[in-house]
Amino acid sequence: MSHEAKIHEAQTTILRELLFLPEANFAVLQRSTGLESDHAKFHIKRLVELEYLEKNGSVYSLSIKGKEYANKLDTDTNTIERQPKSTTIMIVKNPRTGKFLIQQRLKNPYFGFWTFYSGKIRWGETIPETAVRETEEETGLITEPENWQWRGVYHEIVRHAATGEIVEDKLFYVMYTDKYSGKLMTDFEGGRNAWMTLDEVRQDPKHFHSFEIEARAATKNIGLVERVDEYSEEF
Repeated sequence: MSHEAKIHEAQTTILRELLFLPEANFAVLQRSTGLESDHAKFHIKRLVELEYLEKNGSVYSLSIKGKEYANKLDTDTNTIERQPKSTTIMIVKNPRTGKFLIQQRLKNPYFGFWTFYSGKIRWGETIPETAVRETEEETGLITEPENWQWRGVYHEIVRHAATGEIVEDKLFYVMYTDKYSGKLMTDFEGGRNAWMTLDEVRQDPKHFHSFEIEARAATKNIGLVERVDEYSEEF
């Protein structure tokens, strides 16, 4: 869920103006919008209510929240730039059997496909904290932040095979552990968990194209890997 309010084009223009100024008075901000005085006042007041602007006497400046928002602007198009999603891939190994915790995705897209499980990084959360939380939520197993090892970063760009449009852009922070406790949750809404060898996953025709990259991370640090994949209707 986004914590940012959707704002009017005129409000975006005001934020852009202040991106290049330490502060500005009403006249400067009104001129940047090209609006009549009353309309400009409405939009400036709204930005103050949203805590994007701070007023000090007769001048306005960006708040900390406003600076963060304005810094995402593409200043040529005056729009918020799309950025890759940040996600963590968790690789859990059973030290007794040598098998890995693999998840079958039972929701679209990629219904029925097998791979290591993953989860989005929440705002303000460290990557080990994400690994701990997602592992408990997705598998029922308990882990500790200090027992997760960083194994690399995988950047995946996915294009639609028919149109060439980019449909996904994700940064995966790959984490590994063989220390856990608790009982595995095998079935849940949207997926199924199982202990499998890497070869067992490879033998199933429904495994993700990226599986070999993730499988390398199961045994060693992979550094930075970037890959462009294609999404077709079969997924």
